[in-house]
Amino acid sequence: MRQLGSWLARAGLGFVRACVVVVVSMLVPAVWAAAVALGIWWGAGNPWSWVAPVLLVCGGTLALSRPVCRMVRFLVARWTATVIPAGYWQARPVTRMSTGYWWNGFSYERTRRDALLDQKWRVRWKDPANWRDLRFTAIAPLTAGAVASLAPAGVALAVLGLGHPEPAARVVGTLGLVAAVASAPYAWRCVEPVAVRFLRPSPAMALADRVDELTAQRADATVAQAAEIRRIERDLHDGAQARLVGLGLSLATAEKLMETDPDQAKALMREARAGATASLTELRELVQGINPPVLNDRGLIDAVRALALDSPLEAAVSADLQLSLDPPIESALYFAIAELLTNAVKHAHANQARISITQDDTDTDIVIDVEDDGRGGAGLRADGGLAGLRRRLAVFDGALEITSPEGGPTRVRIMVPCESL
Repeated sequence: MRQLGSWLARAGLGFVRACVVVVVSMLVPAVWAAAVALGIWWGAGNPWSWVAPVLLVCGGTLALSRPVCRMVRFLVARWTATVIPAGYWQARPVTRMSTGYWWNGFSYERTRRDALLDQKWRVRWKDPANWRDLRFTAIAPLTAGAVASLAPAGVALAVLGLGHPEPAARVVGTLGLVAAVASAPYAWRCVEPVAVRFLRPSPAMALADRVDELTAQRADATVAQAAEIRRIERDLHDGAQARLVGLGLSLATAEKLMETDPDQAKALMREARAGATASLTELRELVQGINPPVLNDRGLIDAVRALALDSPLEAAVSADLQLSLDPPIESALYFAIAELLTNAVKHAHANQARISITQDDTDTDIVIDVEDDGRGGAGLRADGGLAGLRRRLAVFDGALEITSPEGGPTRVRIMVPCESL
């Protein structure tokens, strides 16, 4: 009895899913049928009897192809846990270059408005995925839609057959009911292999996406490099350079006073020595901001521990592995952790932080978790620091995940593929 109930539950669920697959896959053919019916209704003498159906078929197919494919991906992921990458072109952030032009992922434009407009039309109409979606809308009704229609067709046949008193009709209705119940748990499953086969991105589309991603990363790297150069120039101009100019003036004045006022000259020499010491300290801090010596001498883990000791937070560092990474990756991870600790103090008003450096289950990725007890509410904004951090990590195929509910805690996970662990 329990097995019968389980079978009936599966049959009922399968019947509902089969009906959903039929409806979704037959949306575009329904538009075609409506266009043909409209042409027949208007008659051959009406000049719109063939123009309007053609326009309806073309417009309806283009408008419905992408929503239908997205719905199929959603259903397959919901029912079978099989995720099919969409492979659509994504609008990249529009970035202003150091030359003054705007880069939109495809071309350079003089204004931000022109860059966004050009990007919109390129993404919408030149996406190779449009042809893939159109192909799927033509294949799906003949494959997944036809197989899934067995269950609802059997139910319809059973209703029609059992509603007539003739014995032959009742036999046909009974056979239809049996076919519907038998096929209901399985009829909808055809949608998964069809979707995987025809909706996944082609190698050319995947390569194009990768090229676009690398192009965007190059633009981001150019912007970040220009900003870093401006920061170094500003720090040198406002700090060490100003002190060195003052040092030169003090030495020139002391030289003039050496014979007439030795005491004043000695005082100026002492001030010059103090200025030289301060300039040296500023230069060391500037160099440390570019590439910390502790990172080169002791590696990432010890450098992070030193960073945690210098942080105003009570930061604990845990690591269960020895790292041997390329210097650019170590530097990117070090400054990412430094920025997250700074955000925890400045924005989250946290008191404690925990930094964990581990490997994933495949032993190919380094995983860094930074968690604080602040007030939470952190999120990605297009012009925010976390978005910039994600772009910098993307240069190394890294990923950034943020979990920050209101009230805290905030947890940021950094994942970077590293084969040299």
